[in-house]
Amino acid sequence: MLNEKLKDYNIILASGSPRRQEFFKTLGLDFEIRLKPIAEEYPPRLTHFEISDYLAQLKALPFKNELKENDILITSDTIVWHNKQALGKPRNETEAFQMIKSLSNTTHEVITSICFTTKTFEKTLNAVTKVTFKNLNDDEILYYINTFKPFDKAGAYGIQEWIGLIGVTKIEGSYFNVMGLPTHIVYKTLNDIVNHL
Repeated sequence: MLNEKLKDYNIILASGSPRRQEFFKTLGLDFEIRLKPIAEEYPPRLTHFEISDYLAQLKALPFKNELKENDILITSDTIVWHNKQALGKPRNETEAFQMIKSLSNTTHEVITSICFTTKTFEKTLNAVTKVTFKNLNDDEILYYINTFKPFDKAGAYGIQEWIGLIGVTKIEGSYFNVMGLPTHIVYKTLNDIVNHL
């Protein structure tokens, strides 16, 4: 349905995330993947969605000079916000354990920002989902880390994996946002773009 409206456009997903790529396929979109490495660093003054907004926009920068008239570039970034700090991807098992331990028996926020860039404009939107974990014991945390190796995930967990099945007791907001992409925002924004361009 949306793909038919977008037939004159070239959708570029700048993400190596298999989950985001699968979402685009499930939405029925034709798209290409283009990757450019960037240092995912942000000014320390930024907080909350300002961080993910900044990083999503930063990921679009290397593409700007090569976009054609009918290109729509989509970049995104996900962070876990907890105790007034951003949790990114853990570098090792120790960091992963510390992150999950800190989320145990508390509520945190998962924030995903999406940046839509064309040759003539840029628009950044974000979604916030609140996730509550039960009290996770050390054995459960270690089993999850050793089995699922969540080193490519913000906050060191994937809600669709074992830890989410046994540990998440409450969720407020988009489930898919926690997986890495608020798909409802992608759908609505792409519709808005083709209706107004």
